[in-house]
Amino acid sequence: MKITGFRSLVALHDWGRPVGDVNGLVPSGITEVPILLVETDGGLTGIGLGAHAEIERVFPAVEGADPRAVASLYDAMLAHVFKSGHAGTTFGTIAAVDMALWDLKAKMADEALWRTLGAGDRFVHGYASGLCYGLEDDAFAAHYERWADLGFTAAKVKGGRDLDRDISRLKTVRAILERNSPRPALMLDVNEAWNCKQALRHLAEIEKRVDLTWIEEPVRRWDAAGLARIAACSRTAVATGENLTGIEQFNPLFDQRAVDIVQTGSCWGITHFLRVAMAAHAQGLPVSPVAYNANPLAHAAVAVPNMIGLEIQDFSFPEGFSVDQEIRDGGLVLGDRPGLGIELDETRIAERASALGWNVRGGPHRRAERTGLCLAPSAGLAADQGRER
Repeated sequence: MKITGFRSLVALHDWGRPVGDVNGLVPSGITEVPILLVETDGGLTGIGLGAHAEIERVFPAVEGADPRAVASLYDAMLAHVFKSGHAGTTFGTIAAVDMALWDLKAKMADEALWRTLGAGDRFVHGYASGLCYGLEDDAFAAHYERWADLGFTAAKVKGGRDLDRDISRLKTVRAILERNSPRPALMLDVNEAWNCKQALRHLAEIEKRVDLTWIEEPVRRWDAAGLARIAACSRTAVATGENLTGIEQFNPLFDQRAVDIVQTGSCWGITHFLRVAMAAHAQGLPVSPVAYNANPLAHAAVAVPNMIGLEIQDFSFPEGFSVDQEIRDGGLVLGDRPGLGIELDETRIAERASALGWNVRGGPHRRAERTGLCLAPSAGLAADQGRER
């Protein structure tokens, strides 16, 4: 079987609530889901999820190849773009192709991807999330009540702008999840909103009130020295890595002992996750993949020895998606449908192919102008809100 071509689709995901983080919100709760379909001469089609703007540039590296050679083709794509670099949209495109190739490889074996990758159990331990920054207090509590109903004992809260609000919300989630565990795991994700001194000061205050499992992206993703200082000076574990594009970008974090929980984003693909997971395993560190629509990294997460928990962000799937998995018992149960377990209703997807909330100037997650530069959180909030109006 040979790779012959590709097609692109854009589906919509209606979250039913505002979604976002400290860097920006999508008030409509409707986000776009780019889909790459890799076609073969054997009639099978591989599905890759994620933006792939550089597909015309990357595709020649895999065209005509046997899709089962996924690892070799991944390196071939990296080599193909070597001179101009592989970061950003190029790395995302490579990831979408890579995901589609893994989907094809498992479909050719007529088995679920988690089996192709050597996992022995279909259950993936998870933690509750939800891009919950824009929810009002009552909606915020109701959101995590739903996770508690599904047996979750761990949750991550979005914060970073108002310390009192962050502490209050962590306490709210703790009280909700205590019905499933006497000591639920609590995480706070500030999406690179602090500088090092702010992180140390804020964490010291949080640690007086809450037993925090990890702080996620407290400072900029490349600030190995700052992350190392935070890791050394606080009881809370430091989680980071979801925005790093390439295994080599993790080396400074490993060298400076700047990360305790190693993360990768689903938008960077399955081979990237597998390689980062093994690099982290060699350092004695756990890995935690960050979620994405239809949770494709769940298949890889359950196959590595050091996975600590998969982020699960929503209860439903994008429109036009049928996904063979179930959220229950505090995690995700993967099915037996071949490949990623995703089937697409292309007619329905085409009918709804108009994204809302994303195609705005700067995008929904545009970093605020004075992020990390405000002495008092309330002053920063007022300034940001004034600019938004």
